[in-house]
Amino acid sequence: MLTPPFLKKGDLVKIISTARRVTPDEMEPAIEKLTQWGFNVVCGKFLYETCHQYAGNDEQRLSDFQEALDDTNCRAILFARGGYGSLRIADKIDFSGYKKSPKWLLGFSDVTVHLIQSLNHQVECIHGPMAIYFYKGLSSESTEYIMNVLMGENIHYNFPAHALDKTGECKGELIGGNLSILHNLLGTSTDFKTAGKILFIEDLDEYYYHIDRMMIHLKRSGKLDSLAALIVGYMSQMHDNPVPFGKNAYQIILETVSEYNYPVTFGFPAGHEEVNHPLIFGRNVSLEVTRNGNCLKF
Repeated sequence: MLTPPFLKKGDLVKIISTARRVTPDEMEPAIEKLTQWGFNVVCGKFLYETCHQYAGNDEQRLSDFQEALDDTNCRAILFARGGYGSLRIADKIDFSGYKKSPKWLLGFSDVTVHLIQSLNHQVECIHGPMAIYFYKGLSSESTEYIMNVLMGENIHYNFPAHALDKTGECKGELIGGNLSILHNLLGTSTDFKTAGKILFIEDLDEYYYHIDRMMIHLKRSGKLDSLAALIVGYMSQMHDNPVPFGKNAYQIILETVSEYNYPVTFGFPAGHEEVNHPLIFGRNVSLEVTRNGNCLKF
């Protein structure tokens, strides 16, 4: 697995959107923060275009992403926001230049497809806040962690134990992303391998029965039986039906993997909340899950 060069002052960071549209006001806080860190920030040519919900049409969003991937001077690509749209251009992206001149991809949610594509091309990437979250109110702690990761500082996270945790220790490659997107990648050219790896999942705005259906699909596809561990982040703004499903998202996930012996931990601070710590996907990490607290080391 290739590790892109870590950033230093003066390096070029490009902001593009492969999904939903954005405004200059929404991008300004991220641009300001990256500039404060000493980076040179350039926005994609079509970043502020609009096509219904999207940041321009498919060809425009693809063009901005492709140009950034191929730019040998660019050291990181910060995705503007999620929503929907990344899957529409996934099969048209040429990663040959990216593999020769790797750079950090930083995003999550709908951008999960591009993170998995990066991993499938053997390049590490960062699951973490997108540009719009600097506008929405990203926590100062998560903001600092982004800078630390981009600049190559060693990080580890200590986080509280959860009542549903299954204790244990392991090491493995960290992969994953948004559960809904991972579910949609199964059986496609952007499918992914999980055996021996630590899988991270999170999601937003789903019904409980949707969570159950997606977890069962992952299980039936063989994605859950040989994990080194499962890390569950936020399951934000979940919904129930008038006739209650009977379990919340964490309980559904635990039931799905109950027969397996690997560690499982819930409530890791990553996903669609103000506290959204960056995770280096493709990195071999160590995980300790105990009744007194948990630790993830990169």
